Amino acid sequence: MRVGVDIIEIARVDRAMRRYAGFRSRVFTDAEREYCESRPNPPQHYAARFAGKEAVGKALGCGVNFTWLEIEIAGRPKPSVTLSGSTLAFAERVCAGAMDLSMTHSRELATAICILEDKA
Repeated sequence: MRVGVDIIEIARVDRAMRRYAGFRSRVFTDAEREYCESRPNPPQHYAARFAGKEAVGKALGCGVNFTWLEIEIAGRPKPSVTLSGSTLAFAERVCAGAMDLSMTHSRELATAICILEDKA
Protein backbone atom coordinates (compact mmCIF):
# COMPACT_ATOMS: atom_id res chain seq x y z
CA MET A 1 0.00 0.00 0.00
CA ARG A 2 1.19 3.49 -0.82
CA VAL A 3 -0.04 6.90 0.32
CA GLY A 4 0.22 10.34 -1.22
CA VAL A 5 -0.97 13.58 0.37
CA ASP A 6 -0.93 17.22 -0.68
CA ILE A 7 -2.15 20.55 0.64
CA ILE A 8 -2.20 23.87 -1.20
CA GLU A 9 -3.40 27.40 -0.60
CA ILE A 10 -6.45 28.17 -2.71
CA ALA A 11 -5.18 31.74 -3.23
CA ARG A 12 -2.00 30.35 -4.80
CA VAL A 13 -3.97 28.42 -7.43
CA ASP A 14 -6.22 31.45 -7.99
CA ARG A 15 -3.15 33.67 -8.57
CA ALA A 16 -1.68 31.16 -11.02
CA MET A 17 -4.94 31.08 -12.98
CA ARG A 18 -5.06 34.88 -13.20
CA ARG A 19 -1.34 35.31 -13.93
CA TYR A 20 -0.78 32.57 -16.53
CA ALA A 21 -3.30 32.36 -19.36
CA GLY A 22 -2.51 28.72 -20.15
CA PHE A 23 -2.46 27.41 -16.58
CA ARG A 24 -5.95 25.89 -16.66
CA SER A 25 -5.48 24.10 -19.99
CA ARG A 26 -1.98 22.89 -19.07
CA VAL A 27 -3.01 21.39 -15.72
CA PHE A 28 -6.70 20.46 -16.01
CA THR A 29 -8.61 18.41 -18.57
CA ASP A 30 -11.62 19.80 -20.41
CA ALA A 31 -13.97 17.86 -18.12
CA GLU A 32 -12.21 19.11 -14.99
CA ARG A 33 -12.38 22.72 -16.20
CA GLU A 34 -16.05 22.36 -17.08
CA TYR A 35 -16.84 21.02 -13.60
CA CYS A 36 -14.78 23.64 -11.72
CA GLU A 37 -16.20 26.53 -13.75
CA SER A 38 -19.76 25.32 -12.99
CA ARG A 39 -19.21 25.75 -9.24
CA PRO A 40 -19.91 28.96 -7.27
CA ASN A 41 -16.23 29.37 -6.25
CA PRO A 42 -14.11 27.79 -9.03
CA PRO A 43 -10.68 28.37 -7.39
CA GLN A 44 -11.63 26.08 -4.46
CA HIS A 45 -12.41 23.24 -6.85
CA TYR A 46 -9.37 23.80 -9.04
CA ALA A 47 -7.18 23.78 -5.92
CA ALA A 48 -8.73 20.54 -4.65
CA ARG A 49 -8.11 18.87 -8.02
CA PHE A 50 -4.58 20.24 -8.10
CA ALA A 51 -3.95 18.72 -4.66
CA GLY A 52 -5.60 15.51 -5.83
CA LYS A 53 -3.29 15.21 -8.83
CA GLU A 54 -0.27 15.84 -6.60
CA ALA A 55 -1.44 13.20 -4.11
CA VAL A 56 -1.91 10.65 -6.91
CA GLY A 57 1.54 11.39 -8.32
CA LYS A 58 3.10 11.01 -4.87
CA ALA A 59 1.30 7.71 -4.21
CA LEU A 60 2.46 6.37 -7.58
CA GLY A 61 5.98 7.65 -7.02
CA CYS A 62 6.22 9.43 -10.37
CA GLY A 63 5.23 13.01 -9.58
CA VAL A 64 3.16 15.12 -11.97
CA ASN A 65 5.45 17.78 -13.42
CA PHE A 66 4.80 16.92 -17.06
CA THR A 67 1.78 14.66 -16.78
CA TRP A 68 -0.94 16.90 -15.34
CA LEU A 69 -3.46 16.03 -18.05
CA GLU A 70 -2.80 12.30 -17.66
CA ILE A 71 -4.41 12.31 -14.21
CA GLU A 72 -8.09 13.18 -14.45
CA ILE A 73 -10.29 13.55 -11.39
CA ALA A 74 -14.04 13.26 -11.79
CA GLY A 75 -17.03 12.83 -9.56
CA ARG A 76 -18.64 14.31 -6.54
CA PRO A 77 -18.89 13.75 -3.65
CA LYS A 78 -16.58 10.71 -4.10
CA PRO A 79 -13.89 11.48 -6.66
CA SER A 80 -12.53 8.89 -9.05
CA VAL A 81 -9.20 8.96 -10.86
CA THR A 82 -8.52 8.05 -14.48
CA LEU A 83 -4.93 7.68 -15.65
CA SER A 84 -3.73 7.85 -19.25
CA GLY A 85 -0.55 8.07 -21.31
CA SER A 86 2.83 7.69 -19.65
CA THR A 87 1.27 7.97 -16.18
CA LEU A 88 -0.92 4.93 -16.85
CA ALA A 89 2.10 3.06 -18.24
CA PHE A 90 4.10 3.96 -15.13
CA ALA A 91 1.26 2.76 -12.87
CA GLU A 92 1.22 -0.56 -14.71
CA ARG A 93 5.02 -0.92 -14.42
CA VAL A 94 4.94 -0.40 -10.66
CA CYS A 95 1.95 -2.78 -10.27
CA ALA A 96 -0.43 -0.11 -8.96
CA GLY A 97 -3.81 -1.52 -8.04
CA ALA A 98 -6.99 0.09 -6.77
CA MET A 99 -6.77 3.80 -5.99
CA ASP A 100 -8.85 5.73 -3.48
CA LEU A 101 -8.82 9.54 -3.44
CA SER A 102 -10.35 11.95 -0.96
CA MET A 103 -10.28 15.75 -1.36
CA THR A 104 -11.51 18.60 0.79
CA HIS A 105 -11.17 22.36 1.08
CA SER A 106 -11.77 25.16 3.53
CA ARG A 107 -11.84 28.86 2.74
CA GLU A 108 -8.05 28.98 2.48
CA LEU A 109 -6.70 25.47 1.90
CA ALA A 110 -7.37 22.45 -0.28
CA THR A 111 -6.02 19.03 0.55
CA ALA A 112 -6.13 15.53 -0.85
CA ILE A 113 -5.02 12.06 0.13
CA CYS A 114 -4.57 9.11 -2.21
CA ILE A 115 -4.32 5.52 -1.02
CA LEU A 116 -3.00 3.09 -3.60
CA GLU A 117 -3.11 -0.66 -3.25
CA ASP A 118 -0.44 -2.84 -4.83
CA LYS A 119 -1.69 -5.42 -7.32
CA ALA A 120 -1.50 -8.90 -5.94
